[in-house]
Amino acid sequence: MAVIRPFRGVRPKPEFAQKVASPPYDVLSSDEARELVKDNPLSFLRVNKSEVDFPPETDIYCREVYEKGKQNLQALIADKVMIRDEQPCFYLYRLTMNGRAQTGLVALTSVDEYDQGIIKKHEHTRPEKVSDRADHIQILEAQVGPVFSIFKHNDELTSLFARLVSGEKSLDFVAEDGIRHELWVIADQSAVEGLVAAFGRLGVIYIADGHHRSQAASEVARRLREANPHHTGDEHYNFFLNVIFPDNEVHIMPYNRVVKDTNGLSLNDLLGKAKQSYDVIPRESPVEPRQNHQVGLYAGRNWYALVSKEGTYDESQPAESIDAAILTRNFLSPLLGITNIRTDQRIDFVGGIRGVSELVKLVDSNQYELAFSLYPVSVEQLINVADAGEVMPPKSTWFEPKLRDGVVINLLNE
Repeated sequence: MAVIRPFRGVRPKPEFAQKVASPPYDVLSSDEARELVKDNPLSFLRVNKSEVDFPPETDIYCREVYEKGKQNLQALIADKVMIRDEQPCFYLYRLTMNGRAQTGLVALTSVDEYDQGIIKKHEHTRPEKVSDRADHIQILEAQVGPVFSIFKHNDELTSLFARLVSGEKSLDFVAEDGIRHELWVIADQSAVEGLVAAFGRLGVIYIADGHHRSQAASEVARRLREANPHHTGDEHYNFFLNVIFPDNEVHIMPYNRVVKDTNGLSLNDLLGKAKQSYDVIPRESPVEPRQNHQVGLYAGRNWYALVSKEGTYDESQPAESIDAAILTRNFLSPLLGITNIRTDQRIDFVGGIRGVSELVKLVDSNQYELAFSLYPVSVEQLINVADAGEVMPPKSTWFEPKLRDGVVINLLNE
């Protein structure tokens, strides 16, 4: 079963919401975050990236930085910029981008279910990033960055969500990027119980974005369990902040690639070798793939469509049949010598939100020699990979719109 738990969330007062809510901690560099907080002292970036209050040379992982984040959070609460609900609630959080809306339930989910694989993942995590977020959670005594998860939609939850969002909103604002954010507080006990029962019948939840935050919550729970001789399993640290969306509403964009050089090959030689695995078709206009197993290549101010030949991929393998994996196996590795895209400094990644025009810009500016546009991974593919217990190719999903930090947070010190 999928265990969900209501909680006494901390959220901005409506008049402050637009200023408080910030992009997730991991989509901005420290310098970018510093620029954003210059004229906005209420920004939640001062909590989730509190190095902005220190000189640039500061070690962002030192205890003083985490302590400053805690002080900034406490100030937002003390100054009544953010308020805490008096009783445990659920929340419905709707994001609308370009007229397309998705509505998710903000709830606490079980660390035990995450550890047991009932909350399913599809990515590896890096220990240093897990340690950073675990230290952040433990020192702040708060989970301030929600995990973004999905569930297989059903009529019961569709109807329940629709009924609950007919009530009064507690927040409604449009962020500087044009994304609309709406929040409903679900405090009615019968509604809370109905949501708990409906999610309990789901079976599993899938993490879409936020693997490091999930693993960090597990690490914090491990630390605190070991330090608590009276551990019962019901403590607040046994649960983590999650926003759970129906799978038919979320939107995945492509995660494109750019490469700095051709590995010593001329473009003609490179295209010739690529024909072992792909049909290479010159195009006069930008290639934005419209189906699986087609990739766009931009090089030498020209576009090419690369169509994977039959026999160069195996559809029965959920992870290995994803185009990002096929591209690595059949082009990046054998032709360009890029065997580990996580660590190779010759390759970089461009979120689909920037479009193929960003790829053209990067290559034409001579920062990179090659750019690859991919077809987006489907939600079904992601679920199939997670169900198979496999791992998605690195940098293969880009979710939009993104949750804002500071819309609802969870304090651990009940």
